[in-house]
Amino acid sequence: MSLKGQILDDVKTAMKAGDKDRLKVLRLITAAIKQVEVDQRTELDDDAAVLDILNKMVKQRRDSITQFEQGNRQDLADIEKSEIEIIDTYQPEQLSDEELDKLVDDAIAATGAEGIRDMGKVMGTVKAKAEGRADMSAVGAKVKVRLNQ
Repeated sequence: MSLKGQILDDVKTAMKAGDKDRLKVLRLITAAIKQVEVDQRTELDDDAAVLDILNKMVKQRRDSITQFEQGNRQDLADIEKSEIEIIDTYQPEQLSDEELDKLVDDAIAATGAEGIRDMGKVMGTVKAKAEGRADMSAVGAKVKVRLNQ
């Protein structure tokens, strides 16, 4: 079953179970998928496209958490964190720090990167292998640290 199909099935399951919090997040996901489908005038059957949408949703929520915590609104930050947990159930297994470090080191060796000017090449290589399995802003920070050494 495709990721989109699984999400649609889980909406029905959450409705039957009366799980309002999960249902709210699943409806947000389906609305985002529908919006992309309408904008592009296509049907999203590709799991990669759905994962891109999920990644954007997680990134938006992380940004919101930062803003809420700066504004001393921990109650709203907690809601965003719980939404991220639900969204993450549909994403592939995240890479561990050790796996990510190895991937960055391999990419630096493969591209022959010597300084910060080569960051784009390294990021392109890492992104191809870690897309959807790692927070690319965290990867960028790791690459920057490694290239500045």
